[in-house]
Amino acid sequence: MTDETAPTTAAADRATARGEQTRQRIRDTAMRLFRERGYAQTTMRAIAQEAGVAVGNAYYYFGSKEHLIQEFYAQSQVEHRAAAAPVLDREKAFDARLAGVLHAGIDILTPSHGFASTFFKMAAEPTSPLSPFSAESSGPRDAAIELFAEVLNDSTAKVDDELRPQLPELLWLAYMGVVLYWVHDRSPDQTKTRQLIDGVVPLIDRLVALSRLRVLRPVTRQVLDLIRTLRH
Repeated sequence: MTDETAPTTAAADRATARGEQTRQRIRDTAMRLFRERGYAQTTMRAIAQEAGVAVGNAYYYFGSKEHLIQEFYAQSQVEHRAAAAPVLDREKAFDARLAGVLHAGIDILTPSHGFASTFFKMAAEPTSPLSPFSAESSGPRDAAIELFAEVLNDSTAKVDDELRPQLPELLWLAYMGVVLYWVHDRSPDQTKTRQLIDGVVPLIDRLVALSRLRVLRPVTRQVLDLIRTLRH
């Protein structure tokens, strides 16, 4: 009795590998064209032509340019975690870990600075699927918050017990503020963004440490109550 499943499985594996290669080629081509031409000026037809695939094939893998940006978010988050790994492996102090992760995020985004302002304007629209707060962005957002949880959990920081579960999301929101500043930063090599990170991290570190003081606990509770209210 012959085994007829092996060739079928092998063929399926080859088809899957080819499909993933095509998907990656379309994604990489789109990112290059976004950087060269800008987001608004790049069409799905141009992406397909440059990637050497039919327009219908491009739409098969990515339903729209917005889906490609979601892929950009997801890939950027994977690269952010990889770039942050050395500092997280090396450092235990909360401020050093946080600074390293924030700088790593800007390192990853830097090649896209030229076109970032275009699509971030769309991302600022509350109903846009490109918004980092949208349901469509939940995967990369959750991954980013998990990274900031790692910054906190493996550090020597002493944090108020009630604040600790909420702090990773607050750190992600701070990172979003840094990214927004970076988008509009026209200083050479965005050096002002780096200065912002170096200036704000000690402040965050101090506030986190002070959160355990009894006199500041009512303020901490008010902040947390506000966050819970805004979530609903």
